[in-house]
Amino acid sequence: MGDVAKDLTAGTIGGAAQLIVGHPFDTIKVKLQSQPTPLPGQPPMYSGAIDAVKQTVAAEGPRGLYKGMGAPLATVAAFNALLFTVRGQMETLLRSHPGAPLSVSQQVVCGAGAGVAVSFLACPTELIKCRLQAQSALAGSGTAAVAVKYGGPMDVARHVLRSEGGVKGLFKGLFPTMAREIPGNAAMFGAYEAVKQLLAGGQDTSKLGRGSLIVAGGLAGASFWFLVYPTDVVKSVIQVDDYKNPKYSGSFDAFRKIRASEGFKGLYKGFGPAMARSIPANAACFLAYEMTRSALG
Repeated sequence: MGDVAKDLTAGTIGGAAQLIVGHPFDTIKVKLQSQPTPLPGQPPMYSGAIDAVKQTVAAEGPRGLYKGMGAPLATVAAFNALLFTVRGQMETLLRSHPGAPLSVSQQVVCGAGAGVAVSFLACPTELIKCRLQAQSALAGSGTAAVAVKYGGPMDVARHVLRSEGGVKGLFKGLFPTMAREIPGNAAMFGAYEAVKQLLAGGQDTSKLGRGSLIVAGGLAGASFWFLVYPTDVVKSVIQVDDYKNPKYSGSFDAFRKIRASEGFKGLYKGFGPAMARSIPANAACFLAYEMTRSALG
């Protein structure tokens, strides 16, 4: 079985594990990011992550926490297979000889390259997911953005293709997506390798146990979000913005308006759920990937 096929298989299984563990946290993150700015003197729709969970479950049941999972579930195989395969091929290019361990800086380069590749798949997937996750939060804003109610991932895709500029509409938010994926994956894969080497006491990390891989994967995921979280907030508000009456003219305009109206705190809405998700979800992803890759030889 070739290395590409092994990375495709292991990346698919790792991505599925990540999605199952992390999606409810992601739903809450997007709800907090996209809730309407309260009028002066009025409280926000959600006072925090716990309140968002309570309101979501009360209004939609536990299934509401998994709203929008259809889109990433449908593409999780392709996304993670692409991520780990591109990273694996870049590792091959950077190795001095087959099997040679890579330095942390080389893994940073591999992660950045993989981030470029997955951005083009992540953007339309994230747009569909964010529309579905955010529509209940936006319903309280009274804006035209909620005139359309989506029945599911395919309904979002059909609406965007028909009414928002065709295929181009599905790539709304590509710039902030790339600004998230490239440095984020560079940091994640670099941190993963750094923690593994620290725990192994050297560059040979092949003997690390599951516990060490869980720790390394969890910290790697946290490093992703810690570095790029404000970019993710900008991406989310751009992707759920109304097509006909946009609030933001672009990524930089969204950044300026969020900072002006809510301060830098507004760029970290939903940061708690994102970090709470990143640690167990990425621990599950990397552990599943490493175990599958090892089992395949």
